[in-house]
Amino acid sequence: MTSETSAPSEAEPASKAKPFLELGLSDAVLKALKDVGYETPSAIQAATIPPLLDGRDVVGLAQTGTGKTAAFALPILSRLDLTQKTPQALVLAPTRELALQVCEAFEKYAAHLKGVHVLPIYGGQGYGVQLSALRRGVHIVVGTPGRIMDHLAKGTLDLSELKYLVLDEADEMLKMGFAEDVETILADTPDDKQVALFSATMPAAIRRISKQYLNDPEEITVKNKTTTSSTITQRYLMVSYPQKVDALTRILEVENFEGMIVFTRTKNETETLAEKLRARGYSAAAINGDVAQVQRERTVNQLKSGKLDILVATDVAARGLDVERISHVVNYDLPIDTESYVHRIGRTGRAGRTGDAISFVTPRERRMLSSIEKATRQSITQMQLPSVEDVNVTRLTRFDDAITAALDQTERISTFRDIVNHYISHHDVPESDVAAALALVAQGDTPLLLSPEDARAQRFEREQRERTERPERGSRDDRGDRNDRGANRWERDDRPARSERPSERRPRTDKPMAQYRIEVGKRHKVEPRQIVGALANEGGLSRDDFGAIKILPEFSIVELPADMASTVFSKLENTRISGKLIELRPDQSGAGAPRREYSDDRPPRKPRY
Repeated sequence: MTSETSAPSEAEPASKAKPFLELGLSDAVLKALKDVGYETPSAIQAATIPPLLDGRDVVGLAQTGTGKTAAFALPILSRLDLTQKTPQALVLAPTRELALQVCEAFEKYAAHLKGVHVLPIYGGQGYGVQLSALRRGVHIVVGTPGRIMDHLAKGTLDLSELKYLVLDEADEMLKMGFAEDVETILADTPDDKQVALFSATMPAAIRRISKQYLNDPEEITVKNKTTTSSTITQRYLMVSYPQKVDALTRILEVENFEGMIVFTRTKNETETLAEKLRARGYSAAAINGDVAQVQRERTVNQLKSGKLDILVATDVAARGLDVERISHVVNYDLPIDTESYVHRIGRTGRAGRTGDAISFVTPRERRMLSSIEKATRQSITQMQLPSVEDVNVTRLTRFDDAITAALDQTERISTFRDIVNHYISHHDVPESDVAAALALVAQGDTPLLLSPEDARAQRFEREQRERTERPERGSRDDRGDRNDRGANRWERDDRPARSERPSERRPRTDKPMAQYRIEVGKRHKVEPRQIVGALANEGGLSRDDFGAIKILPEFSIVELPADMASTVFSKLENTRISGKLIELRPDQSGAGAPRREYSDDRPPRKPRY
């Protein structure tokens, strides 16, 4: 199925797009869109839905948060044959979080289509649930490449009658080492299927896949002036590392937020910060690569329902989240690249909604801030730390609102009025004094207003003024930031790691480790990042769970936790890398022993921990 891509076209702005009613979608799908309040499609939706409904292959280039999921889900649902019990549509996604998000979107848009079955398939979930659903029959499968390959190898997933195949965030899948798996899946599906490929960028590998596996695709690029949504207000605050918690607390005091995601650089920091916020009275929880999938889903549902207000997360753990309540994103730690910044703030301001993004910037991170502004072609406004007066004004406003809301409860007010009048008549105290005393009782031990004379508050604000006046150089306080980041540089979330050599990855963990053999090596053209990505995705492992990786000609040796649970080992046994079953087992050959040969007389460099 090879062909040249047709001339690229640019999508019109959403303001000029036809309404959903004129795009040719089915009545049931239009009814579901009306239920969720969608009337006008986004640029990528307006440009891709008509050709997909006409049966054409499509390559869609658009940034995160532009509505790509609906762009392929709506036409698939409009053309679905509910009498066919084998899978008709397969959506490949790079992470399990995104796979679950896509499944939720399909189910939402299929609300008025009776009998539609959508199944998520991803590593870390038990096979039993997936196998029983496949036996009953599903119409749409959404999964990660590794687990899809596993089912195909076992013969438990029948794609012989597949009509639609979608590659969602194709560039991310390639970065995670899934290129060969994706090509294998594409080659093993019917030639007459319709393919839609969505990506934020068009690297050479994506271009090659498009030419080889898509049939005369229409290439559509969203016409954006910037890579971030114009509905997001972007601000930054100059702050040293030791001041971040106090600065965040003040921002939470004065910002009118509904739901918030706070991004940190390390997994440890998510737990620490969430605990500190809870201690200060906020409803906060953490998600990261170490949090079990069931707990992740429970936490996200709490955020959606309003039982949770603040989610503290790492980049990978929050990828794919789309929660309408998220009005604010805070970069507690500035990301290390501009792409991560775009993905982070894309969690708010989605589907035409407005949002706020606030970034904490230490003085020595100003260059990174400039790089972000240059890449996104947007200036980020510097904000001032909310003062004691700002916090007190906000607290008084909220106190006034609480009184106003209480006064609306007429029946309950009447009961308490009798109690207060009884107290006044027996103690001869003015009503204003009684009201003040009741406010004191309601306040508890926490003062309603901050004291401007508080020494800590004065020092904090003085340091902030000094930092704003000389932002180019870090103060002594900033050494805490530098030392902390150095100590935790290997604790970033479970992204695939770069190899330090073509065939070897140095250990980056202090856990007790054991050596395991996997039956893929140099001959299979594997790299350490592919091994880490596949095992992490399938077994729910984090970056800290990997030690040294040594790739030999026919096999590889991987260090994994010595106390690895049997359930995790069972999942990893059936993992496939580049289409080959790895046959994980403890290494007894000694092939993974440290090498002692060197090219000169110098000792080897020690790993940087």
